[in-house]
This record gives sequence, structure tokens and C-alpha cells, in this order.
Amino acid sequence: MFEVKCIVAIVERGRADKVVEEAKKAGARGATMFYGRGTGETEAKKFLNIHIESTKEMILILTELDKYKKIMDAMVEAGELKKPGTGIIFTVPVTNLIGLHHREGFEE
Repeated sequence: MFEVKCIVAIVERGRADKVVEEAKKAGARGATMFYGRGTGETEAKKFLNIHIESTKEMILILTELDKYKKIMDAMVEAGELKKPGTGIIFTVPVTNLIGLHHREGFEE
């Protein structure tokens, strides 16, 4: 059995394409991107008295355990995620995966 990680990144709208492009260069086979809206913006807007764009782009990448670190590092660099307010990135373990058995590198 192989181990898979899911890399989840939430970035400012308009940054996902660049982040995914660099992830692919680092070994990601693909990504799923979609729009989202956080619940913390209202509180931040009231507190800071500035306009904050409420939409975010979310990126999901499934990758083998031995490849996730290089991909994640490339995503952090491309999205400038170490700078405050640019987004977040984290991983979660994947269990009970169905549907990738036909992909090279994801065979059991």
C-alpha cells in the first residue's frame, strides 16, 4: 500500500494559477482549484477598517508521501505564503482513496 498526502492551499484570488504551475514543475501531476469565502473577513474588516476581498482560491493536490515536501516548498515560494496575509498551506493524510489506481505512480 502506498501513502498519499493532500496538500491544501488557500490563496488570494488570482494567485492559484501561478502556485499550481510551480507545483507541477516540482512534480505535482495535477490540481483541483475552486473558489471559497472565509468567515474571518467580517471581523478583520471591522477591526482594521479596510476593505478585504472575501473570495479566495483553494488548491487541492494529491501526491505521494515522498514527493509532497518538494511540491509544498514550491507552492510556498510561488505564493509567497510566508508573508503575512498571503494565504495558508497545510497537508492532510489521505485514506480510503478510490479512483487513482489507473494513474502511473498511484498503483498499489
